[in-house]
Amino acid sequence: MAWILLILAGLFEIVWAYAMKLSEGFTRLTPSIITIIFMILSFALLAYAMRTLPLGTAYTIWTGIGAVGSFLVGIFILGEPASAMRMLAAILIVSGLVLMKMSSS
Repeated sequence: MAWILLILAGLFEIVWAYAMKLSEGFTRLTPSIITIIFMILSFALLAYAMRTLPLGTAYTIWTGIGAVGSFLVGIFILGEPASAMRMLAAILIVSGLVLMKMSSS
């Protein structure tokens, strides 16, 4: 159950990062409210998952899901560049996530 909550927390991190971008520095009300709500949900689920998962594993997976997910949202929704170096960085992050999961008991 902790892994499911952790993955959900990571997905919520992607939502709040995207909403924060849309908020234009918290000058737009609706995206700002979405940002705050999903931040709270993401942190709460992360905290709950950390009750049973090791700190390093939980935090690494959470930030990795958020980083790679936000990277993909940037490319596919916001039209940001998908350079070879950025793609390699994303692959390395995913590789680290897989290794972190494999090293957890």
